[in-house]
Amino acid sequence: MPAVLPPDPTAVRAYFVDLQARICAALEDFEAAARFRRDSWTRPEGGGGETRVLENGDVFEKAGVAFSHVQGRALPPSATARRPELADSPFEAMGVSLVIHPRNPFVPTSHANLRFFIARPADREPQWWFGGGFDLTPYYGFEEDAVHWHRTAAAACAPFGHHLYAECKDACDRYFFLRHRNEPRGIGGLFFDDYVTGGFESAFAFVRSVGENYLPAYVPIVARRKDLPVAPRQREFQLYRRGRYVEFNLVWDRGTLFGLQSGGRTESILMSLPPLVSWTYDWKPEPGSPEERLYTDFLRPRDWLNHAS
Repeated sequence: MPAVLPPDPTAVRAYFVDLQARICAALEDFEAAARFRRDSWTRPEGGGGETRVLENGDVFEKAGVAFSHVQGRALPPSATARRPELADSPFEAMGVSLVIHPRNPFVPTSHANLRFFIARPADREPQWWFGGGFDLTPYYGFEEDAVHWHRTAAAACAPFGHHLYAECKDACDRYFFLRHRNEPRGIGGLFFDDYVTGGFESAFAFVRSVGENYLPAYVPIVARRKDLPVAPRQREFQLYRRGRYVEFNLVWDRGTLFGLQSGGRTESILMSLPPLVSWTYDWKPEPGSPEERLYTDFLRPRDWLNHAS
């Protein structure tokens, strides 16, 4: 029987830092001049990170890709709601997270996050787990893009169990849901938490697979849509729909809560917010319009793997 290997935070950190650099480089390839600003920071209680932000690009209006590695004396409530036995445990948390807000309304916003926690309670062995995933938020729906996104997500999960994609997709559909609006944030993707399946090496391999499939999932969509002509109405709809993104991140997102409750750096925590957004009172899409089709055809759980693209 093979030995059970202990978690290796050094290896996880090295992977997250490298992934951050490679994602930033791939996004910069779309830009003629815009580049990521690097902002390193430290946290008084322990740890720090580097936030990278690209603004006012030709393709990306704002893109943020952040790495953090922090320590603390006690896990905040957002991390112990389902683990009350770990309340007040010293912890170590690290992760890479990103949100990409494109300029062209036909390019979807995308989000990805990978994270690793270790809690060290006084009365038991250290407890570790992974979480994360990636999801897509289109403003105008294209079946080709949705199918590609979900097939790539399924490929990331395939080596780790034939049920895993379906489980992560369902978790994503349930998590990225604006309960106060009774609507999904986008078309979903993958979401997982408390992931320890197969021990550290297997769980870390799954996390790396998700990380390695983010760019193959998103880059072809950006390339297809970034140069489509845009009318003022379409830009206005993009800004309106960005409001939903803001609402989710500020009202429901557990990562935002964890960052704020753990005394994180507010500027880095809120880098996910778009540069421009609008709210219009009680707006309704025109019947039969592409805007209405986003709601009727895309903002609902669908089996995109078996959709005829």
